[in-house]
Amino acid sequence: MSKKLLLTVVGVGIVVVLAAVALVYFVIFPTSSPKPFSLTTSSTSSSSSASSQAGVSSAAQLAGRWIVGSGSAAGYRVREKLAFLPAESQAVGRTSQVTGSATFTGVDATVRVTRASFDVDVETLKSDRTMRDEKIREIGLESEKYPTSTFVLSTPIVLPVSALTGKPLHTSATGALEIHGTTKTVTIPLEMSLSSAEVQAVGSITFPWSEFNMTAPSIGGFVNVTNSATMELDLDLRRM
Repeated sequence: MSKKLLLTVVGVGIVVVLAAVALVYFVIFPTSSPKPFSLTTSSTSSSSSASSQAGVSSAAQLAGRWIVGSGSAAGYRVREKLAFLPAESQAVGRTSQVTGSATFTGVDATVRVTRASFDVDVETLKSDRTMRDEKIREIGLESEKYPTSTFVLSTPIVLPVSALTGKPLHTSATGALEIHGTTKTVTIPLEMSLSSAEVQAVGSITFPWSEFNMTAPSIGGFVNVTNSATMELDLDLRRM
């Protein structure tokens, strides 16, 4: 067999193997993506009782330090494309390994979040694909190299009086977000619900991979990820 023919055979073999991997990865085992985070009913169920206490007393009840409780989670959402399939699919990875706290103040029926800092163990992110989970430790997020993502609030969050009723409200958090060893100032849109026993905040932010010096993962050109990634969070805070 000539050298040229041998190289051709090897090249074709590699292509076939990669195509087979991609086929198994996306077709034989189709992806089932969880929906984005949303507020639960637990913290909003107390709205009727909280509304009767709206004002200075309710604001004072929220004052203090709150820590991340069970049920909190964070993760990513990206769109993957298999070379020979027309449609993209969503890939979602999540972890419950989230720690941190937030400090609330309550004065004259106004609630403020004056401090907040949260850490996510991105090395524990899991999706519905073991292969994907292994790959993001080496490419894209490179979580083996950068195992922690952090967010530190830089601008206090001022919440309107309606926040004291326990009803869902929309706001945002501006601060320093660190991913992949790179820190950027971002503003994350949030939906929040507050009661005297629980504070829940859900949100997400989408950004180009390059924003945090990452490269969109690609597996042999057959499995490609679009140029943007979304970070999602669901924080359930409990008073210390």
